[in-house]
Amino acid sequence: MIPDGEVVYAIGDIHGRSDLLFELLHLIEQDAAHTQPHARKTLIFLGDYVDRGPDSRGVIEMLCNGLPHDFEAVFLKGNHEEILLGFLDDPTLLGSWCRNGGERTLRSYGVDCGRLARENAKPEAWRDAFASALPQAHLNFLRRLRLTCEIGDYAFVHAGVRPGVPLGAQDPADLLWIRDEFLTSLEPFGKIVVHGHTPGAAPVVRPNRIGIDTGAVFSEHLTALRLEDANRDFLQT
Repeated sequence: MIPDGEVVYAIGDIHGRSDLLFELLHLIEQDAAHTQPHARKTLIFLGDYVDRGPDSRGVIEMLCNGLPHDFEAVFLKGNHEEILLGFLDDPTLLGSWCRNGGERTLRSYGVDCGRLARENAKPEAWRDAFASALPQAHLNFLRRLRLTCEIGDYAFVHAGVRPGVPLGAQDPADLLWIRDEFLTSLEPFGKIVVHGHTPGAAPVVRPNRIGIDTGAVFSEHLTALRLEDANRDFLQT
């Protein structure tokens, strides 16, 4: 259940697809127009805003300044934001980040990756170029991302939770990275866990969890879970 008078829209992994995010937000606005006139409307973004897709900068800018009016918003951290922030602190993580789609993020911010590669630039030069191109407002946004959110009978995280560990005692690494132990668990977690991180062709609904990463960067389908009272539904590009 979601508390009376509230409607929640949880949005799955975006991965640089600002076009799909724009489309999904429009669908959410249209849907919300049919809710109770004074309902509290909340958007919960499950993380992985950057990497792989073509417009990570556009996604972050939309999240900072382009959301629909009259909605509250909660922004969770994904493992890709964790890698990006790690690279800013430790440029030796450049190779790891690029293998996970980070070069497309660098390019979206105007970093001349071709020149840096031709010059065989050190990781510090890549980091400095990105740090110079990254707006302070975007960095502030990334550094303020949360790990969890709970509303009613639901807990929202990026990747999942470790079975057998209370929700309030979860390791941040599990919230950002866990897969198999969480995905295969049949035990209750205290609340229904809404998560992304592991893409599938369609949303996954289990008694203990709901997965809404539908692989937007590959599938063209960005998914939102709509929760109101005891009802749940999906909106999708």
